[in-house]
Amino acid sequence: MKVLLVNSSAHEKGCTHRALSEVAKSLNKEGIETEIVHLKDPINDCIGCGACKKTGECIIKNDLVNDFVKKAKDFDGFVFGSPVYYAHPSGRLLSFMNRIFYSGSSAFAYKPAAAVVSARRGGTTASLDVIMKHFMINNMPVISSSYWNMVHGWTPEDVKKDEEGLQTMRILGTNMAWFLEMKEFYIKSNHDLPNIENYI
Repeated sequence: MKVLLVNSSAHEKGCTHRALSEVAKSLNKEGIETEIVHLKDPINDCIGCGACKKTGECIIKNDLVNDFVKKAKDFDGFVFGSPVYYAHPSGRLLSFMNRIFYSGSSAFAYKPAAAVVSARRGGTTASLDVIMKHFMINNMPVISSSYWNMVHGWTPEDVKKDEEGLQTMRILGTNMAWFLEMKEFYIKSNHDLPNIENYI
C-alpha cells in the first residue's frame, strides 16, 4: 500500500515538509510506502471550461495536474499539506486541488485523505476546513488524529520543538495505516466498495 503526500509550500524543506515527513515516518513504520510531491512550480487556476468531463483530463498542460492525477491512480491514500497564509491554505494548493478533483475525481474516490497545515500562530482550523471540503464532496474517508492536524513554528527548527504537533502527525500516520489495513481486509472479505450510482 502507498500514500502520496503533497507539500504545497513555496519552501521545499520548510515547516510543511517537516510535518509531512513525520506523517510519512509513521506510515513507513507501519509498512506503508510513501512519496512526498512538492508543488514547486506555479499552478494555473481552473477556468471552469468543463472540457475535462469530456476528455478525462485538464486542458491546461503546462503544469503537473494531469501527471499527478495519473500517478494518484496507483496510490491508496493521500495527505495534503499547506502553510497558512492569511488564515487560508496556499493559493497554489487550492488551484491544484480544484483541478485534480474536478478533472480526476475517480482517482481519489473511496481512498482515505488527510489535511495537514503549518502556521506560525493562527488560521489553522480555517485552513483545515477549506482543504477537507475537497475530500468530503468526493466520497473520501477523512483521517483524523488526536488533535487538529497542525504544527506551529516560523522555521523547521521551530516545528521540531512543537512536540504536541509532531505527536499529532505521528498518530495521523498510524491512523491512516490502520484505516488502509481495515479497508484491505474489508475488500479481501469479498465486500465491494459502495457504488454511488445506486444513490443518484
